[in-house]
Amino acid sequence: MATGKVRPRRSKGPVVAVTGAATGAGRLLAARLAEREEIRKVVAIDGQRGDVPGVTWRVMDVRDPLLSGRLSDVDVIVHLDVEQSPEIEQRERRTHNVRGAQTVVTAAAAARVRRVVLVTSAMVYGAEPGNDVPLPEDAPLLAEADTGIAGDHLEIEELAATAPLAHPGLEITVVRPAALVGPGVDTLVTRHFEAPRLLSVKGSTPGWQFCHLDDLASALDVIVTEHLTGPVAVGCEGWLGPEEVAEITGKRGFELPAALTFGTAQRLHRLGMTPAPATELRYVAYPWVVDCARLRAAGWKPMYDNAAALRGLMDEIAGRHAVVGRRVGGREAAAATAAGATVAAIGAAAAIRRARRRRRV
Repeated sequence: MATGKVRPRRSKGPVVAVTGAATGAGRLLAARLAEREEIRKVVAIDGQRGDVPGVTWRVMDVRDPLLSGRLSDVDVIVHLDVEQSPEIEQRERRTHNVRGAQTVVTAAAAARVRRVVLVTSAMVYGAEPGNDVPLPEDAPLLAEADTGIAGDHLEIEELAATAPLAHPGLEITVVRPAALVGPGVDTLVTRHFEAPRLLSVKGSTPGWQFCHLDDLASALDVIVTEHLTGPVAVGCEGWLGPEEVAEITGKRGFELPAALTFGTAQRLHRLGMTPAPATELRYVAYPWVVDCARLRAAGWKPMYDNAAALRGLMDEIAGRHAVVGRRVGGREAAAATAAGATVAAIGAAAAIRRARRRRRV
């Protein structure tokens, strides 16, 4: 069934399916493609029906093995049904993300879909103090394959690399956005800016680059219609330094040694006090700026610059508080003052250790 008026099928132009079409970048992309004359039909796939007009809705879980039966008329599928929120339990998130991508690729091959566009993240390049700024799109993937969201993206990237061998004739394009921002985006990076003060690591200067959901949707529009091959990086032009970030956010920073920062973060994660492993903290401490050369060559330009994207993020998160990626109430956030959020968390971890020792006595 369709929601809204669906244009009659034309003899030319591809049929494009978009997963995750009810919300976020999927919704924005489906709406954009539905307006394009060169697109014959847009198939919107999600576990719930959305409000995008002019598309054909097929309501189902992307992990359903019967997905291939709903793709018989599809030429291109863009997979955007990916979970990134720190609130989701890691195993549940990994299962959703990796199995979803696997099912989409397998179903596409079975239905003879010509092309699959998989959206991962520029996080796969890794965040390192010695990274080039910006990183070229063909830079090696140096992220750690752990339980964090970067590990999910690495598994999807591996799937993308091996799928053409397992399914000859199937073309895979990988798209790697910078740190996502926009309505509804909730990640460890966005929660970094919910902290009372902004962490930095001694001896390193982060370079902040964002990708607004509107720009991701417009980039995917170009990738589909211009048939860009991957990997394709997406993000605002350039990057912000610490001084610019401080001016925009109005938040002071605090600096800690790397060993203390990452060692403490990992202990807190083992204790279940923080939602992400210490490796994800690297993405708020070290640069992972990307050069969007392929899109730029195709004539694409982002609507947002980094400053506007960050201002929009600060408006989006107003009134929220997080400490080391964990959402807290206003009083808890206010307690993380003099030494900052990480030191407050160190104190919390020490209290837990003392309580455990008392129980053993």
